[in-house]
Amino acid sequence: MPVLSGSVVLVTGANGGLGRELVEQALARGAAKVYATARRPREWNDPRVVPLTLDVTDADSIRAAVAQAQDVTVLINNAGMSLASDTLMALSDEEIRDVMETNFFGPVALTRAFAPVLATSSTSAVLNIHSPLSWIALTGAYSASKAALWSATNSFRVELAPQGTQVTGVHVGYMDTAMAKGVNAPKTSPEEVAWKSFDGLEQGDYEVIVDEISAGVKLGLSGPISDLYPALPANAPA
Repeated sequence: MPVLSGSVVLVTGANGGLGRELVEQALARGAAKVYATARRPREWNDPRVVPLTLDVTDADSIRAAVAQAQDVTVLINNAGMSLASDTLMALSDEEIRDVMETNFFGPVALTRAFAPVLATSSTSAVLNIHSPLSWIALTGAYSASKAALWSATNSFRVELAPQGTQVTGVHVGYMDTAMAKGVNAPKTSPEEVAWKSFDGLEQGDYEVIVDEISAGVKLGLSGPISDLYPALPANAPA
């Protein structure tokens, strides 16, 4: 199973709250190098961190990153975006496509592009950051994009297993980051999310359920749809 000690990690969205924790905790667990990627990468005061420009929605940018990072053994698809007033009826076509490009097509393209690189390592992994909104549509485009990513993670898990690449999906609800700053609900710290994600990865877990929100929503999938969506009208009598 993959271990962080001696690994070469690439983190997308490294400038954000969770991204920074993933970079720092990978180093704390012994990673030899971390590519900290973003559209406008920041500077890091650690020679083991390589700032790398990467736009996950741009094919040329992905190809350039792969060409520079031929030693990657762990790919972490963390970059994501959300929009205010996110309903499928209210958003424009362009806004819906932007969310899907960042949250779904980007991670899929990166995983496909880095798969041959990961195949050269005896222990390699892909870590995808999901959400309980993969399982319940409390938003429009964001939920749809995370549901699509969850499905892609399941597919990649099977497709990349023969080459020895472990694919792990992380489900976490509200995090104490800028993306959830307007949410009035219990939040998990980015430190805890990164810690539990890496624990699961190193233990060989295929799925990491970080918080009670995620666990509860997953459990609810086995019940009636109306339990997950109480606003739905009751079934009309026959």
